[in-house]
Order: sequence, then structure tokens, then C-alpha cells
Amino acid sequence: MRMTNKIMRNNAAYNINQNKILQDKLTNQMTNQSKIVRPSDDPVVAIRALRLRSNVTAVTQYNEKNAKDADQWLALTADAMDTVDQVLTDLYKLATTAPDKYQTSDDLRIIMSEMKQLTAEFYSCANVDYAGRYVFSGYRTDLPVTFTEEDMKQMEEHPVSFNIDESFGFQDISRISYTDYTKVEDGLVPNPPSNKPAVPNDIDDVHSYEQAVQNTTLYRFRISYNNLDSLDKGGELNFTMPDGTKVTATAKDADGNIQLDGNNQPIVTVTAVDKDGNPVTGPAIQEFGDQEEAYKAIADGTFTGIAYIPISGELVFSEQFYNENFNEKAFEEGGAFHVNYDKSTWVNGDINPVHYFKCIETKNVAAPNEEPDWRRTAYNTQRDQGRDQDIYYDVGYNQQIQVNTRADEIFTHDVQRDMDDFEHYLSQLQAIETVEKNLKTKQAEFAEDSDEYKDIARRLEGVDKAYTYIRENIHTKFENQITKYQQYMDDSRVAMTDNATRRSRLDLIATRLTNQQATFKELQQDNEGIDITEVAVEMTSAELTYSAALMATGKIMQTNLMNYI
Repeated sequence: MRMTNKIMRNNAAYNINQNKILQDKLTNQMTNQSKIVRPSDDPVVAIRALRLRSNVTAVTQYNEKNAKDADQWLALTADAMDTVDQVLTDLYKLATTAPDKYQTSDDLRIIMSEMKQLTAEFYSCANVDYAGRYVFSGYRTDLPVTFTEEDMKQMEEHPVSFNIDESFGFQDISRISYTDYTKVEDGLVPNPPSNKPAVPNDIDDVHSYEQAVQNTTLYRFRISYNNLDSLDKGGELNFTMPDGTKVTATAKDADGNIQLDGNNQPIVTVTAVDKDGNPVTGPAIQEFGDQEEAYKAIADGTFTGIAYIPISGELVFSEQFYNENFNEKAFEEGGAFHVNYDKSTWVNGDINPVHYFKCIETKNVAAPNEEPDWRRTAYNTQRDQGRDQDIYYDVGYNQQIQVNTRADEIFTHDVQRDMDDFEHYLSQLQAIETVEKNLKTKQAEFAEDSDEYKDIARRLEGVDKAYTYIRENIHTKFENQITKYQQYMDDSRVAMTDNATRRSRLDLIATRLTNQQATFKELQQDNEGIDITEVAVEMTSAELTYSAALMATGKIMQTNLMNYI
């Protein structure tokens, strides 16, 4: 085969161009610090690079974003629960030392003032938020656990009421003591103009004022809220007895209008059906506007059914009624006691029921001064209580960790309701002190040897007995409260432990993610990265080769066939 100059030029140009391509490739590698610029440069490296980059991106997301976000959420929750634990500890200490520190209602009021402040702080911890999300609110992170001042302002423009379902077990029945001392005041101020005490008919030498003072044990279900809607004003009370009997008490007719008697007073109707829907005779239900009135009616047997007290949120009954209807066996055979009630009066600090109960919200969404436009929204319809709203973060491949602690695990309604009980006991203590003061003032109006003076002296003996009963009731309340606060602390510390455990696990996961991130980046570098020294040597060699090729080609191209002829 004859090798012509053209062939030699073409071969030289091709080889020089290939050398130039190699130089360009090496230059790109040096510039990009990568073995390949396009997948076709090395398909195997390219495929491995895509996989490793995906791994690095995922691990970086888990480690630097998800895990850190979860840790911050858990840390904020831990701080809030530390405050809760300190508050409950202080309340526990007060309950332990309070009986020794108070002697009068003024002393008790001072102690209760401190307890109220601690209770308010307890519930304020429930509204802790992280980046605009309330950490204890489950899935509803846009809703605080308790109503705030802003909520109160909105409710003024758009009134809100709730129909709430609540369940009670046998252990939720509590005992309360009621001291009846009304006889010591009977006949103190008879009809004018006489101002002499009149001795009641049933008080004599055998039946004294002191004997008339009685301390009775009552039983109750304490609903989670006070200031419920009165039946007289359109509220409705429904409950299911342990045996399945469903009882409804309402003053509304089928059209929702209040039924009125001849004196224009609401008529409350009580109906009951058994578990099969057949009408039966259910327990008597009567609404009372005052705790003392209800307690007295149950204690003296004037009323023998269930006393509904909307203002205090209680269903009260006698020991006999308790033994007949609410013994432990009845609950074991029939289940819980279910109550359905209405509440439309709310104050700052009340717990929002949507986080705890199956309920229906009725809200007026119309603008002020317009016709009401009531909208109904049902919450927790698939469960009795909203306790399946755990929030999980993806913190690894097929790994999740719960970051939230639900409000119902810590912030029980009972802490505030216990304070309501203390308020009632304080009012009882103040009332008996007032009676004692008034009696002593009136006694001073009579001569010491007068019948009136002696009658008031006997009344004061009854007051002293009542005062002793009330003091003992308060003392018992504090003793029981010690156990309650201990239980609240135990529940809080269980939640704290769960949160701390999750955080410890997250630390282990974060450590592993950091190691994985470093490993994947190292593999990525090994796969895509270059050895700069090796590439630099290859580039220098290519440059020398390129220069030599140009020189050799130039000399060869200077000679042609005519030089040999």
C-alpha cells in the first residue's frame, strides 16, 4: 500500500486531535474535580454517582433538617414539662403544709391565692408553641390547648357553644361532705318590730342546735367544666346509666322551643329509655342553681334523684342512690357512665374541648349586626377522645420517631376543678365565720341572764360544731389533694420520661446519620473524584506528547515525493 502525504497528514491530524481531546478531558477533570462531565464519559461511574448522590441527599435531609427539627420540638416539650413538674411540686408542697398554716378563712385565702397562680401557670404551659405550631395540640397545631384572650375577643363577635360527650368510670365517682347548720340561724330575725330570736319548733331541751348540725357524705360525678348551660335557658342534659338506660332532661320541645308553664316558667321534662329503646321510669333529675341548695336537698332527703348543678358542673346524689345505681358491680356489667351536655360560656384559660372530647361546635359566623349564621363542626367523631394524634418525623430509612406529647397526657381538667372545690370550701368557711360573728354581735344586745342570750349561746355551740366539721372537711380535702397532686406528678413524669427516651433515641439516630453522611460522601468522592496528582501528571504527559507530535509532523510534512525524484 502506497503511503501518500495526504494519508500521513490525515493520520497526523487525527492523532493530534485525539491528543487534544485527552487534554480537554484532563482539563475538565481538573476544573470540575470529577471524573466525568457527561454520563457517556463513564456509564458505570455515572450510574453509581446517581445512587450515591441520592443517598447523600436523603441522609442530609434526615440528619441536618428532620432530626434537628425533631430534636428542637422534643427539647421545647421537655422545657415545658419541666415547668409543669415544678408547678405540680409546689402545689404538692402547699397541700402538704397548708392545713398547719391556716386558721381562718383569711389564712386559707392567702394559700389559695398562691395555688391559683400556680394553677394558671400549669395551664399556660399547655400553649407552648414551636415556630407557630402548638406542641401539645396533636394534629391541630394551629389551635392552642386553652382559650386565649384573642379567642375571647373573637367569641364576642362570633359566639361559640359546644355539645360535649364525656365518659366516667366507677373510679370517677367522688365523695364530698356537706355540713348543714341552717337551724342555728332559724328565727334570728322574726317579723318586725321585734328583734328577739325565735326558737325553732323542733329545738328544745332534748333536741339542741348542736344536734341539729349534721355532716352528710354525698356522691357526685364532677364534669370537666363548670358554668354549663342551664336547662331553663335551652341547655340539654343527656346521660347513659351503667345498665344502658338513656336519660334526657330538657326544657325544649320537638321544635327546639322552651316549654313554659302558666307562670311563664320553663318546664323541664325528663324521659328515659332502656338499652332496647323502650320507655322506662328513669331517675329523677332536677336542676339547681346553687351548690348549697342542691347539697342540702340531697342531704335532708328532700330530693332523692340526681341533682344537676350547671354552675359548678356536678351531678350529685345520695349514698342510697349510689348504692342502688352506681356500685362497682353495675359498672363492671354495664360499662361507663356517659354524659352529654352543652356549654356556651367560656373564659380565658378554659381548655378547648376539641383536644379532649367528642364534641360538636356551633359557631355564629355572621358579621356583627347581621342575622346569625350558625355553623356546626363535629370533632373526634370516630373516637370518644382525641388520643390518636401522635406526630411522627421521618429521621432515617424506614425510621420514624414521635415528637409530640398530647395535652391529655399531662394537662388534666382536674387541676382547675380541684381549685373550684377549694373555692367552695373557702366560701363555706367564710360563711360559718360570718354566722359566728353575727351571732356574737346579736348576743351582745341582750343581758347575760336573758333567755335570748342563752339561746344564742346554744346556737354558738352549734356553730362551733359546724365550724369543726367544715375545718375537718377542708383538712380532708387537703389530705386527698396530696394524693391527687402526687398522681398528677406521676402522670407528668411518665410523659417526661417518654419524651426523654425518644430524645435519647434520636441522639443515637443522629449519630448514626452523621456517620452515614460522612461515609456516603466519602464513597461519592471515591466514585466521582479525581486524584489531582495523577491527572496533573497525565496532563503534563499529554502536553509533551502534543508538542512532540506537532514537531514531528512539521518535519515530515516538509518532505514530499518530488524530493526523491
